[in-house]
Amino acid sequence: MSKLNSAQLSICNQIAQELNVRVDQVTATVKLIDEGSTIPFIARYRKEVTGALDDGQLRTLDTRLSYLRELNDRRQSILKSISDQGKLTSDLEKAINDADSKTRLEDLYLPYKPKEEQKARSL
Repeated sequence: MSKLNSAQLSICNQIAQELNVRVDQVTATVKLIDEGSTIPFIARYRKEVTGALDDGQLRTLDTRLSYLRELNDRRQSILKSISDQGKLTSDLEKAINDADSKTRLEDLYLPYKPKEEQKARSL
């Protein structure tokens, strides 16, 4: 199995805790998903690799994996944007890193979001 970076490992740990399964089951399943295996294929033919996770657990895992990866990607772009503006404080960075939903993340980013210029309407 390939080495996981800290963000990937954090995601795997969170999913394992949410599903009440072992981290090695989650990391093995994530590896199969990343290699292109479908959830039905994993459920039917890779039970020995996943530690016999059932179809429902696999689907939940897949959904949460996508959500948490998107959340992490968005978090990184928000941190970069605020940092580029020179407005990133340690408290704000901590709040952004602790945000557990996309909604919370966007709420924190709202005051720092660059304003779009409105085009004047010609009548």
